[in-house]
Amino acid sequence: MSKKSLLPLMVAAFLCSLFVFSAGPARSQGRGRGQAPVLPDGPGKEMVQTTCTKCHATNLIVNSGGYTREGWVSLFSTMVAVPKAESDPLADYLAKNFPEQPRPPAVVIPGPVTVSIKEWAVPTLGSRPHDPEPGPGGTIWWTGMFANVLGRFDPKTNEFKEYPATTPGSGPHGLEFDQSGNLWFTANQKGYIGKLDPKTGNVTEYKLPEDVRDPHTPLFAPNGMLFFTAQAANTIGRLNPKTGEIKVVKTPTERANPYGVVMSSKAIPFVCDFGTNKIIRIDPDTLAIKEYELPSSESRPRRIAISPDDIIWYSDYSRGYLGRLDPNTSKVTEWPSPSGPKSQPYGITYLSGAIWYVESAIKPNVLVRFDIKTEKFQSWIIPGGGGVVRNIKSTDDGKIVMAESGVNKIALVEVGSTNKSQ
Repeated sequence: MSKKSLLPLMVAAFLCSLFVFSAGPARSQGRGRGQAPVLPDGPGKEMVQTTCTKCHATNLIVNSGGYTREGWVSLFSTMVAVPKAESDPLADYLAKNFPEQPRPPAVVIPGPVTVSIKEWAVPTLGSRPHDPEPGPGGTIWWTGMFANVLGRFDPKTNEFKEYPATTPGSGPHGLEFDQSGNLWFTANQKGYIGKLDPKTGNVTEYKLPEDVRDPHTPLFAPNGMLFFTAQAANTIGRLNPKTGEIKVVKTPTERANPYGVVMSSKAIPFVCDFGTNKIIRIDPDTLAIKEYELPSSESRPRRIAISPDDIIWYSDYSRGYLGRLDPNTSKVTEWPSPSGPKSQPYGITYLSGAIWYVESAIKPNVLVRFDIKTEKFQSWIIPGGGGVVRNIKSTDDGKIVMAESGVNKIALVEVGSTNKSQ
């Protein structure tokens, strides 16, 4: 097949992945279809209509939020190597018919903490890095969801390595290391939990029950049990790596969409339900579920963090709030996110007395720090744009790793000195 004949397929892959990740809030990141609106006439329409819509309805294109022409072209370079002669008509069509829509203005708050944000483009175009994971020796790992790979980067040597999933189209999503150095991942699009041996590249697959689709976020308990959420299946589960036994239970609330998960100091998993206004507590032995209802019926907690005192922190994606839940008292406290109600707080973690999270609807995305003691915010622009930072994790040596989906990058946040005079 010639390079020219490959172009429509490459562009199709780019557009399909782009619109899934840039579309607004949805119940799932699956490839659902709705009634397809008609695309405007013009040069470039046929390419979009006959290729991208093979895997997505055109409503995802229409509702993508749009970009400037330069923005579209910039995205091309992170997805596919399209020659200028072919990319110009495509960029012209998209920019004309789907121009950039107004986004919430970034509110950057100065403060006493300094940070350095280093970014690297991952090797495979169109990977759409989803979740990051700090690894041994300061390495950064990520899931290349659309490239069907797990990636490893060593900031000390600038060396990349990618490990392909065995099953095509697995859609690697969440990541978690076990105590033996194996890397476990959720195969979001093929319904299994995978274990990668980084020494050999071998992948072991643990198939989930047929009705447990969309495995999402994994997390190990201190006893070695792996807990996970399955968003579209409305399920949480537990896998015993020693025996392969899998146990799953449905969440009490329908369409709750269990999403992010954290572990308390007592080895109790907590999960945020992105489809409703609830946080749930899982009994690690029986998988019995206790629900904590948040005060606003419009709350949609998308990711979750936990501080050393076992206080639960959540990013309220739908309302633009940072939330705090005390599981002992059920008391909830909330703070408006600096960039407002449409800023869509997303990836979140705890580090050194503060909650860190990303406002994902801002262009570029903004990294936010909330000092737990003073209850003051500070924020920084993410240099590469972020392109929706879905998940962030803190490292043992006081740093933060990020995956920047829309710009095909991973990032490392190094926290510097604190000016106590501010």
